Amino acid sequence: QVQLVESGGGLVQAGGSLRLSCADSGRTFSSHAMGWFRQAPGKEREFVSCVSWNGRTTYYATSVKGRCTISRDNAKNTVYLQLNSLKPEDTAVYYCAAGRPGTISRRSEDYDVWGQGTQVTVSS
Repeated sequence: QVQLVESGGGLVQAGGSLRLSCADSGRTFSSHAMGWFRQAPGKEREFVSCVSWNGRTTYYATSVKGRCTISRDNAKNTVYLQLNSLKPEDTAVYYCAAGRPGTISRRSEDYDVWGQGTQVTVSS
């Protein structure tokens, strides 16, 4: 069973950085691709980034590419999202999610376990 808890969100000025973490308290973390999604007020949840089970394959949304790095440490059951050069439009609740074993996807429907989210607010 995968249970996910995000942390690392907060209030930051434009141009600043944050590192989000997502810890999995379950026992099968290394068998899942992991993804980060975000949802801004009044908008639909959108894909940010994902990483394969072994960390070798990563995908990024166009909106964050070049400013964002996803990584994972399977020994610590944790996935990270480093956000740099933050913009006010990055303001959202950020969610991590575990994909179904054997898949890596940009689609939220391919993820079946979600964390509770962590708020990121970027001031101008």
